[in-house]
Amino acid sequence: MRSIQRRLSLGLAGVLVMVGLVLAQSSLWLFDHSLRRYLQEDLKDETQMLLAALVRGQTGIQLDERRLDPTFQRPFSGHYFRIDFAEKTWRSRSLWDRDLQRPTALGLQDGLGDGPRGQLLLVYRADYKRFGESFSILVAQDYTPILQSFRRLQWIGFGLGGAALLLILLAQRYTVRAALRPLERVRKQIAQLQQGRRSELDSEVPEELEPLVGQVNRLLSHTEDTLKRSRNALGNLGHALKTPLAVLVSLSEREELRGQPELQATLREQLRQIQQRLERELGRARLAGEVLPGAHFDCAQELPGLLSTLSMIHSHGLKLDWQAEPGLCLPWDREDVLEVLGNLLDNACKWADAEVCLGLAQDGDGYTLWVDDDGPGIAVERREAVLGRGTRLDEQVAGHGLGLGIVRDIVDAWGGSVLLEDSPLGGLRVAIRLPLPR
Repeated sequence: MRSIQRRLSLGLAGVLVMVGLVLAQSSLWLFDHSLRRYLQEDLKDETQMLLAALVRGQTGIQLDERRLDPTFQRPFSGHYFRIDFAEKTWRSRSLWDRDLQRPTALGLQDGLGDGPRGQLLLVYRADYKRFGESFSILVAQDYTPILQSFRRLQWIGFGLGGAALLLILLAQRYTVRAALRPLERVRKQIAQLQQGRRSELDSEVPEELEPLVGQVNRLLSHTEDTLKRSRNALGNLGHALKTPLAVLVSLSEREELRGQPELQATLREQLRQIQQRLERELGRARLAGEVLPGAHFDCAQELPGLLSTLSMIHSHGLKLDWQAEPGLCLPWDREDVLEVLGNLLDNACKWADAEVCLGLAQDGDGYTLWVDDDGPGIAVERREAVLGRGTRLDEQVAGHGLGLGIVRDIVDAWGGSVLLEDSPLGGLRVAIRLPLPR
């Protein structure tokens, strides 16, 4: 959500800056253009005044200075003129010793001309014919103060625009945060779904989110129903096969097959494996329960039921115990954790004499799980082979040799490791080290 807010804020800020700059520059250009057109009329009036100041004298055309604006008399006043005849030129006293460049075209000069003391001039040219002579009148006005005013206005506009942009971004941030708050609640509820702390999303959401929440809830309901049907079907299939399997076991003991000992031994072995596999899958179905798929493993909630089920399966006076930090929750799929712990505890119960203990702990680097038993243990040189799929040490102990191999496959998928060590109880310790999930 924070990344969305950041992208929206940056996008809005970029758009506002671009639009603000375009509007500011366009406004200044339009104002400058309008002001130049306005000043053009003033300059045109000044050419008319200069034209009226030209009179015929005893020596020819003369300029009556009494009719001139006093600003033309004051040096560097910012108002200048120049009158060009064929043989002579008159300049205003305000130019002092500087000259005024003559534009090539009539009317207002497109750009600004250079004036005395670094001034930038707005220059206007008009051509006349009077007293039988043709001449040009150039008038100019210092435009520098106006440009300085534009710059001050520009900086003021930047300051006000920046303040307005900041206020808009704060308002936008608040608005976006308020608009995304329901979506953030949905995200937290989905995280709770993943952790197994709820079974569906709250339906009281804004109208825009109702289709999404409804679809997710329908998908969750469909998935849970599908899992229930699959588990029920597995249980029904297992119970349905028990009777035919018992009949086949009974038939394998009949007198007619005793004359074929090899065939009889093969039938017994295959039927025994089928029966063990069937009992194992039925046990898994009982352990799985009816919890939402993808839920994490809550030790305090799951372990008592798991140990109780194992106590009923291995009913020869075993003491089953477990220890874990209060509130410990393993951040992996509940079904996979049950598969791992069920296999480890089931194997330990088969070999233990009187006691089996499960331990779980968390540290900064990950999690450690261990199962101790007080059985005969395993020789060091044979421990690596035991972790292989299907390896068995004693054919007299119930099982099909897949337990530790399945455990190692799941632990490898989690990026962990499985170790076989000596147990403080005198038997074997199976220790699992799991890194924190990404």
